[in-house]
Amino acid sequence: MKSVFIIIFLFFGNLIHAQNIYFDSISKVKKRTYKYKKINGEKLKLDFYTPKKIRKNYPLILYVHGGGFSGGKKDENYIKDFANYLTKRGYAVASISYRLSMKKKGFGCITKANDKIKAFKTASEDISFALQYILKKKRRFKIDREKIILAGSSAGAEAVLHFVYVNDGNWIPKNLKFAGIISMAGALISLDKINLKTVIPTQLFHGTSDKLVPFDVAPHHYCSKNDVGYLPLFGSKAIANKLKSLKKSYYLYAVKNGDHSWNSIPMYQCQKEILDFLYFDVLQQQYRQTEIIID
Repeated sequence: MKSVFIIIFLFFGNLIHAQNIYFDSISKVKKRTYKYKKINGEKLKLDFYTPKKIRKNYPLILYVHGGGFSGGKKDENYIKDFANYLTKRGYAVASISYRLSMKKKGFGCITKANDKIKAFKTASEDISFALQYILKKKRRFKIDREKIILAGSSAGAEAVLHFVYVNDGNWIPKNLKFAGIISMAGALISLDKINLKTVIPTQLFHGTSDKLVPFDVAPHHYCSKNDVGYLPLFGSKAIANKLKSLKKSYYLYAVKNGDHSWNSIPMYQCQKEILDFLYFDVLQQQYRQTEIIID
């Protein structure tokens, strides 16, 4: 059963227009792979999805995969399906690889908290490299610089959240304001830098019983204070509460008793909710505070 705690009122005209965004508008998608950076001999690549016949500058969704900063791939089948789905509805999509700095180290309670934070920073740096590459090659990629949305799952969600809300700004290209962010089972190490200047429309998916990344405020992996991997995190509920206090737009989709699998489920089960957020909160810049709880 679905319960919407904050009711959103839309003008009748918007409701009619909204119906159109759920149907295919583009029949063919073109995918190409590019090397955007080489670091210490490692080639970082991105898969770029665009309509086959480009007629305009499209909004860009830059997606970062999960995998505990030790695994995962940019081109898993469900990621390719998700990218094709969004591209057919008028978005360009870039799915990136990044340095898996915790490979063979893991990301649990025996991994030092400082190493976990370094992993967030390393991935954030690679997101910056990918963005700079895309923006520099504007004739090739033809994206709308004013409509860039960051999205990620699990570790990828943590990476994009930290990129926007924690880093000191050195990695973000100058004069660039992101249009939105989509986090699927992500969290932050701090809420201190979420303020009226930095806040952007934010969509948050999370299972309330996630044992790896907390839904509200709790240690990463629920490690004890005696563990070297003890790292308090602020999950989707805590982030939503912060945005609510600032009276800014947010879209929280929580699943009661849901586990960490909700880092990927939204990509094929909540596509209409994602399109709804992208159209109204991001592109139309409507002020909405949405909370949906699935029993």
